[in-house]
Amino acid sequence: MPQKSLLPIPVLVAFVLLLTLVDALIAKFMVFISPASTGVSSLYLSVAFMIVFTLWFGMGGAFAAYWGCFIGAGLLGGVPAGVNLYWSIGDLLQVLIPLIAFQLLHADISLQTWRDARIFLVFGVLVNNITGALWGVGTLYLSGLITGAAAPATAISWFTGNALITLLIAPLLLHLLTPSIRTSELYVGGTWFGRPL
Repeated sequence: MPQKSLLPIPVLVAFVLLLTLVDALIAKFMVFISPASTGVSSLYLSVAFMIVFTLWFGMGGAFAAYWGCFIGAGLLGGVPAGVNLYWSIGDLLQVLIPLIAFQLLHADISLQTWRDARIFLVFGVLVNNITGALWGVGTLYLSGLITGAAAPATAISWFTGNALITLLIAPLLLHLLTPSIRTSELYVGGTWFGRPL
């Protein structure tokens, strides 16, 4: 199979900025309409798109997930900038875990088999969202933005909302749109913009 030609760096940068803007706008909107705590939404619609973008666009999607959270949920959601720098790592973890799992387990992101679907369920819905919730709520607690009494409820809200949104949206996008996205020059399939990770 011939190797795909690499897109020019300005095109790639513009694309990552576009993904970041999409993530930030969705994150801010969801934190505004369904707040659970400072910067936390009980229905964080952005997470499903961040996971899908990362599975399609590799580390470009992951960068967009981090910075989209940093801007949309963090800065615009009232998380102080110093805390936001490490708090937003929660969203980064939520997208990197499924990306790494799909690569290591040689699964197909278009979820063509039950094995692919189970891998997505474990690493794209459960493990990643538990990790993100624990990281995010832990950083909010350690920085004094939420109390110890509020931390468990916030973590449960973060996890259940993210898991539900991810389960309802991401598999449909991956199954239905991945075959078309794979024909795009922007699709990287487990690489850093066409370069191996």
